[in-house]
Amino acid sequence: MSDTQTAQAFATSWNNLPEGSVYTFEQFEDWLAPLSSQDVAGKRVLELGCGNGSLLLHMVRWKPEYLEGVDLGDSVLAAHKNLSQTNFTDYHITQSDLTQFQSAGFDLVYCIGVLHHLKDPRKGFAAVLRNVKRGGRFHCWVYAWEGNMVIRLLVEPLRRIFSRFPWWFTKYGVATPLAIPFYLYAKFISLAKNLRITKWLPLRDYCLWIAKREYDFFRHVAFDQLVTPQTVYLKKDQIQKWLDSSSEIDKDSTYLIFRNGNSWKFGGKKKPDE
Repeated sequence: MSDTQTAQAFATSWNNLPEGSVYTFEQFEDWLAPLSSQDVAGKRVLELGCGNGSLLLHMVRWKPEYLEGVDLGDSVLAAHKNLSQTNFTDYHITQSDLTQFQSAGFDLVYCIGVLHHLKDPRKGFAAVLRNVKRGGRFHCWVYAWEGNMVIRLLVEPLRRIFSRFPWWFTKYGVATPLAIPFYLYAKFISLAKNLRITKWLPLRDYCLWIAKREYDFFRHVAFDQLVTPQTVYLKKDQIQKWLDSSSEIDKDSTYLIFRNGNSWKFGGKKKPDE
C-alpha cells in the first residue's frame, strides 16, 4: 500500500509555510526527550518523515556529524531550502518512501508525528529499526488512542470529509475558523490552570503545552489534522508489543512515555554486535 496521497497532502501544508521551522526549540527538545544534545553531537542522524525540515533545523544545533532527512512528498523542496539557509553543510534530503528506505545504518534514527499517518504504522517502525546501526538509538512520537476521545469523536469525522477537498479550502475555509475556539479553549485552560475544575477538562495537559504558541500555530495544527487522508491512534499495549517483539532491541534500554496526556514517545537502543 502506498502512502503517496498522504505525503502529498502534507506537502501542500509544508510548502505553503514561511521559511524556517514551524516549531520552537523548546518544542523540539520536548519531542526528542529523553534524548539530548549528548546523544547527537558527532553522530550520524536520520529523520524519517522530515516534512519541511522544521525539526532538522533545530537538530543542527545539537552538532551532528551528518544529518539526513527522508520524506515521500514534495515537502523535500521546502526542506532543501530551509537547510540551505544554515551554516551546516553535512546533510542530505532524500525523497523516498520511508517504509522502503534502506541505509548503511545511523547512530540515531527518529520519526516524529509520522507513523500514525501511515497505512501500515508497524511497517514504518520496522523501517526505523532497519536504519539504526548496531548499538544505535531510535526514538518515535505518535498520537495516542488514550486521551484523544474528543479528537476521535469530533475531529476525525471532519478529517474524513475535508481531506478530500482542495488544500486551500481546508486550510482557509475550515481549519482557520475551527482553530479559533481551539485557541480560546487552550488559552482559558492556561489562565485557569490552578482551578480544580480545569483538571477534569479534555486535553488539559496538551492545551497547557500548546497555549504557549500563537494563533497561527493552532491553525497549522488544525490543518495538519484535517488535511491527511490517514490517521491512526495507537494504544500503549500495541506500541509495547512492537518494542517487545523485536529481537534486535535491547529490552533494558526501551522507554514508553505518555506525553501531554494524548501521545506516546518511545524508543531505545539496538543491540550491539555480539
